[in-house]
Amino acid sequence: MIIINSPHNPTGSVLTKRDFIALEKIISDTGIIVLSDEVYEHLVYDDHTPQSVVSYPKLASSAIAVFSFGKTFHVTGWKLGYVLAPENLMHEFRKVHQFNVFSCNHPFQLAIAEYIKDEENYLKLSAFYNKKRKLFLEMVNASRFKAVPSKGTYFQLLNYEEISSLPDIEMAKKMTIENKLASIPISVFYHAKIDQKFLRFCFAKKDETLKKAGEILTQF
Repeated sequence: MIIINSPHNPTGSVLTKRDFIALEKIISDTGIIVLSDEVYEHLVYDDHTPQSVVSYPKLASSAIAVFSFGKTFHVTGWKLGYVLAPENLMHEFRKVHQFNVFSCNHPFQLAIAEYIKDEENYLKLSAFYNKKRKLFLEMVNASRFKAVPSKGTYFQLLNYEEISSLPDIEMAKKMTIENKLASIPISVFYHAKIDQKFLRFCFAKKDETLKKAGEILTQF
């Protein structure tokens, strides 16, 4: 099995059409299954277009694609999403789902069903979050932190190697406790605890919160 995630958390990278065509060639006639995490499908920026395994027939026939209403509509606590896969894979998937999750509460299902009737509720999300991304980046650029371009999701990586030699976990703790600005150290996402001095920030916040965060960042 090959597991992919695009748009990617935590880096904000996005796989392109070229990447998916290459993946088709890699798994051709191998029996390899692709598990594609596409929960941030609507959050892409800078003229990037969402790509999905279900759009490529040779991939779709050997892939399980996972989507999330929670991520799309910022209601992650509702634990609502859906999966697309060919019948043979879906048959096996349901065996796991039945005993792992089983179901979710009916009122939330009805609420989501009603909300998605209006396409603007999700098709305009990219523009909505892009404004917040740009606002946050404007303030980051006035600081000593260095931003890694985020092409998708609502996360932004910042590098602080010119500011401190602290390990990323310690830097995140220090900023949370002393500066009241929370972030996630990137090393915790990986088995190899390589410390590259990156912190992940979320810009899915009110504008006033982002502005306050920017003020704090410029103090370093």
